[in-house]
Amino acid sequence: MSIDRVVLAFAGIVILVSVLLAVKFNLNWLWLTGFVGLNLLQSSFTGFCPLAMILKKMGFKAGQAFN
Repeated sequence: MSIDRVVLAFAGIVILVSVLLAVKFNLNWLWLTGFVGLNLLQSSFTGFCPLAMILKKMGFKAGQAFN
């Protein structure tokens, strides 16, 4: 699996979990959703993604976006 797919899968999981936590417990969990969305947006322009850097060091193969 490439870094791009892992980053997108991780972001999707975090977003879904934070929405579920917001519905179940407290709406403040939506701040996590906003943070993930903002990070995805900035990484699309800058190419900087902390998770992608960690995955690259762990040996995942580069994809089209993060290499």
